[in-house]
Amino acid sequence: MADKEAHSTVTLEGSEQGFATTRLDALLGWARKYSLFAYPFVTACCGMEFMALTSPRFDIARFGAEAPRFSPRQADLLWVVGTISQRQAPALRRIYEQMMDPKYVLAFGTCASCGGFYDNYTTVPGIDKIIPCDVYVPGCPPRPEAVLDGLMLLQDKIARGDRRPATVKPRTDPLPHLVPAEDLVLSKKEALAKAEKALRDLGRRT
Repeated sequence: MADKEAHSTVTLEGSEQGFATTRLDALLGWARKYSLFAYPFVTACCGMEFMALTSPRFDIARFGAEAPRFSPRQADLLWVVGTISQRQAPALRRIYEQMMDPKYVLAFGTCASCGGFYDNYTTVPGIDKIIPCDVYVPGCPPRPEAVLDGLMLLQDKIARGDRRPATVKPRTDPLPHLVPAEDLVLSKKEALAKAEKALRDLGRRT
């Protein structure tokens, strides 16, 4: 009987009192990271990859960021997807200023991160020239998995209260044991020997 009482459990009902200890900033960070209202600013070909990201296959809803808001006053995460020209820069800046605080920015793709291969006077060489950016996702276009890595990196930064810019690192090669491509290239002597053997085999058949 005493042994049963030592291992008994207590269940708190709805009418009983319970408590949990945490810090207010930690609680707010946890709530913010799972309730991101995204404003997609899509301008170029990365938009196709953004559509793939929001499809059921990748299920961005599990991160609490599936609900787009097409009014900046209702959004706190700005997705800059694609190339930003000098003429679009004032509009992007205005949208950023209209968003509610705290607000976050994710650069989707190489063009939004650094201007991409558009090295000319018409293209903004990275959105950080006009607005602050929290996470850079490189790639032309980036794969949805890389963008999800960027989203999780942003969520981690939000939970920690870290506003320093961060870049998504490339994933490691999943098959490092494969033969390198340079080992598959034949030398000139080996290629000639294989060609001569093929011609001999062909002569025997005829």
